[in-house]
Amino acid sequence: MTLRLIITRHAKSSWANPELDDHDRPLNKRGKRNAGELGDWLKRNALEPDTVLCSSARRARETVAGVLGERREDPIPALYNAGPHKLLAVVKEASGGTVLLVAHNPGIGEFAQWMCAAPPEHPEFDRYPTGATTVLEFDAADWSGVAPGSGRESLFVIPREL
Repeated sequence: MTLRLIITRHAKSSWANPELDDHDRPLNKRGKRNAGELGDWLKRNALEPDTVLCSSARRARETVAGVLGERREDPIPALYNAGPHKLLAVVKEASGGTVLLVAHNPGIGEFAQWMCAAPPEHPEFDRYPTGATTVLEFDAADWSGVAPGSGRESLFVIPREL
């Protein structure tokens, strides 16, 4: 069976209120627009997630809402600023053939690199800017069989290219 993992860094967040706790920062205007553009891109590529794994941070939840056009996430506090090992542990518990994972740098970018058999030849992949999205495919019966370095990159995009 082929499983698909969509690895997305949350869209651009607002720094308008410096007193706001990091966890509570919303998306800015560009971030909201980019989230919608990412959602359109996923639809054009027939990538409708069965399961959404989303950080509990407001900017991640708003990214999911913008991408999917509705709130379909069940926020996972452990994904807030999680590293690659924690992200993999959460993914291994997922269900469905296509999973959308939305989290934060540096962990999400490191996770994307770690999971790829061969990283995309894109100048922004290593930096993994806001909204960066990688689609990986895995030959596994279920998510518990997914391992680092086993994902075939099928697509990579950054919002500026949409």
